[in-house]
Amino acid sequence: MKGVILAGGLGTRLYPLTHVTNKHLLPIFDKPMIFYPIDTLVKAGIRDILIVTSGPHVGDFLGVLRNGKELGVEHLEYAYQEKPDGGIADALLLAEDFADGGPVCMILGDNTTDADIGGDVKTFQDGGLVFLKKVTDPKRFGVAVFDESRERIIRIDEKPENPASNFAVTGLYVYDNKVFGYAKSLKPSERGQLEITDVNNCYINENNLKWVELKGFWSDAGTFRSLYSANKFWAEKQGE
Repeated sequence: MKGVILAGGLGTRLYPLTHVTNKHLLPIFDKPMIFYPIDTLVKAGIRDILIVTSGPHVGDFLGVLRNGKELGVEHLEYAYQEKPDGGIADALLLAEDFADGGPVCMILGDNTTDADIGGDVKTFQDGGLVFLKKVTDPKRFGVAVFDESRERIIRIDEKPENPASNFAVTGLYVYDNKVFGYAKSLKPSERGQLEITDVNNCYINENNLKWVELKGFWSDAGTFRSLYSANKFWAEKQGE
């Protein structure tokens, strides 16, 4: 399985910090933010990785990551998303050739977690798999809506005003190669983006979306509050 890290966008919620560099290169305690999703993939046995980036600071990644060998990556590629606000599904489409017909594990570049997803990656067969996490502020995320048994996701609502659950879609996914056909079939949302929530709903419509609750710590780092929370956790985890 190959890995895809989405590290594009303009990071406007973190202005003025992101006036000078890409959001995903900001520090989380003692490492650049993007080191964390790379480590998540490498620990899961995924060492063939594509980083999709965009915006005015794309060259900064080469200076920080180089060829990825020091981080345990065997093969590192980069792809450029022309529209930084095109959406997650739009960015994922850039990985179609890289996937070469196989499954991909995709993670957002501002996700930090100490969870081990290696077992779920090894047992993955087909369809889609989303990792969920209970959160206190589900309005910020895509939120899973379950059937009465609480075993199957029947819908994912994007940033709902009245969330049906507190299970957020974390930004960590595994997909078979059908994902690219689904992404190509999408129409832009009201935000003008190709939404990954719509991709997940395509899998739901085919009754082929599974879910796992992510164990351990997880946080995005896309706002000042979550950036602070992630820094605090990783500092304390290392005894600082």
